[in-house]
This record gives sequence, C-alpha cells and structure tokens, in this order.
Amino acid sequence: MSNMDTKHDSFAVSDCALLTIAAGERAINLRELAQGLRDVELDSIYHHCWGRLLQPQFDEPEYNNDFASWTYHHFHDKTVAERLSVIDPVEYADIEELRQDLLEIVETRLDESELAQFSRAGQQFIFLQSQLIALDTGRSVNHPRELAETISAMNAGSIYYHFIDARRRTADRRDDFSLWLTGWGDEYTPLIEAIGAIDPYFSSLQHIRVMLAGVCREHLTEVDHG
Repeated sequence: MSNMDTKHDSFAVSDCALLTIAAGERAINLRELAQGLRDVELDSIYHHCWGRLLQPQFDEPEYNNDFASWTYHHFHDKTVAERLSVIDPVEYADIEELRQDLLEIVETRLDESELAQFSRAGQQFIFLQSQLIALDTGRSVNHPRELAETISAMNAGSIYYHFIDARRRTADRRDDFSLWLTGWGDEYTPLIEAIGAIDPYFSSLQHIRVMLAGVCREHLTEVDHG
C-alpha cells in the first residue's frame, strides 16, 4: 500500500466492492459439497468465508460462513452446520489449511451419518468467487489522533478493505491501520496490539467499526495524556 511506504505519510482511505462470479462447482448433497471443496480455487473458499461480510445476511448470525448456512438452511443438518460454523479463518496461516479443515468436517459427517450420505438439499449450493475492486474515497488521515473519528465515519466497504482484505494483501498478514501506526513510534504499540486483538470473523462490519473506533479513542487518549 503506497501510503505506508514512508514514515508519517498520510493514510489514504479506500472503499471497495466485490465482483462476484460463479466458480464452476455446485452441490446438491454433502458428497458434492465435499467434492466442490476439493476442486474449487482457493479464492472461492475465501469468498464463502469472508465475502459474505459485505453482503446483507438474513439468516441466523451463528452460521457465519456460507457452507455452514447452506448445510443448516437447505441441507437441514444442524450438526455439520455447527461444526462448520466454529471454524475461524483468522486462525489459519493460509487458505489451503482452511480448505482441508472444512473438508475434513464434511467427510467426517458423511462417515458417521447414513442420513447425511443420502439426503439431498432443498436448494443447490453454488460455489462463487469474487474479485475485489478498490475505490479511492479522496479522504485521508494525517495523524493517529484523527483515526477514531475517521473510522467512525467509514462505510462497511472501507472497514472490509483496510481490516479484512489487508490481511491477504500484506506480507505479514496485518491490517492497514496497524501497519500505518508502526511508523509513528513505540508509543502506539499498545494501540497496535489492541487492534490486532480484535477478531473480525464473528462480528459484522458495523460492529468491527465500533470496536476499532473504541480502542482508538481509549489508547489515543492515553497517549495524549501520557
């Protein structure tokens, strides 16, 4: 990200949108879901775990990836849905590891349940993948003390771009806010650690925005009065 190359550069606020396309795999039962998980590109796995954060959801929030949601709502197997839902992509070093654990859950369910082997879903699961399009908002942050107010005014696309997608773009899998703050000295280390402690996966983008703004206000007040 070019605005982080030089110490004390401003932080350019970006927005983003997802261009979604079919990935070429479909599933009507658990066996076909397992096959799709084996065959699709890693971008599809990423989309079904993270991309839904940018899309309005009307199902139960505990089924927080598309695989879990489909197995609950259309395959009607709460057991496998709950197992899939507790997977947290933040804990994985790469998407291939995430794929293998998702696949293991589905294959285990097939082995242990005759009903799961022969049931058909009421609606197909269509594997998708998406391309992220970054958009320049024309807004920037010139000093860390401006960060809390700026984050509070960000839309969901900006939060997704800087806090979620950044972990895929950056070499050390960090969010853009933390990377920018590293150029401002050791006094911002506690804030960087607080931002890094926020797990984005089990929250909405709106809740993530509130949490980010909150830790910024708390820690920047301490810096100003320190």
